Amino acid sequence: MLFNSYEFIFLYLPVVFIGFFFIGRYNFRFAALWLAAVSLFFYGWWNPKFVVLLLGSILFNFGAGYLISHAKIAEKSKSIFFISIIANLA
Repeated sequence: MLFNSYEFIFLYLPVVFIGFFFIGRYNFRFAALWLAAVSLFFYGWWNPKFVVLLLGSILFNFGAGYLISHAKIAEKSKSIFFISIIANLA
């Protein structure tokens, strides 16, 4: 799905906006979860097998961020940061 395609403009985008604002009236966290889910759907529309790659990257980066934020020593957090950058580029 391309950003200038009819299915994006007239189907996907209105459903996402309406869903986000409707859900956001009741719960902000579920609205953020809605955006994450429809973003993965949009990404998977082109080729669903790459959604697994994207989910793996999300989990890896979340874990790296968690380890960086909970590191007691500044040098350890810097090394985790650089290792995660190298892993992302690889």
